Amino acid sequence: MERKINIIKTNWYVITGGPSSGKTTTINMLQEKGYKTTIEHARHYIDTMRTTGQTVEEIRSNKRKFQLGVLDMQIEQEASINPEDIVFLDRAIPDALAYYRFLNLEVDQVLKSAMSKVNYKKTFILDRLPLINDYARLESENDQIKIHNLITEVYESLPFPVIHVPVLKPAERVNFILNNL
Repeated sequence: MERKINIIKTNWYVITGGPSSGKTTTINMLQEKGYKTTIEHARHYIDTMRTTGQTVEEIRSNKRKFQLGVLDMQIEQEASINPEDIVFLDRAIPDALAYYRFLNLEVDQVLKSAMSKVNYKKTFILDRLPLINDYARLESENDQIKIHNLITEVYESLPFPVIHVPVLKPAERVNFILNNL
């Protein structure tokens, strides 16, 4: 007997895109306007692990462990959000699938299960900005392009609307998103 998975409708909007596309800036501006938002978990995972004395290189060296750590945080966060609340997510579970593909990792049961339950009102994919690396972001420009394309491919394969957000000044990007809810 096949078990039916109960997918809960949400009022959640995903803000996503490749590395250095302005996601966190956009999320912070939405939060300043009074909207509920979430944090980006890859950076949070890195910051958490750095407190144990590990370097970013050490943390990222075990790709599967890193991706699972980030995914576990994302799953836990999404499970804690009220589906009726309007929330803007700084990345979401499907981003993990794009990163698994980018890193050539086999999709495990944790990700398969999480992907089978996702539901978002709409996804906003931010067009790429010039790559600016920092302590947590180590990708090359070619990697940035590949990751952005994989994220786009993953979200466009899902059954919820996708809006591409052009490169605009930060406040104009926020207005573009709010005008397209």
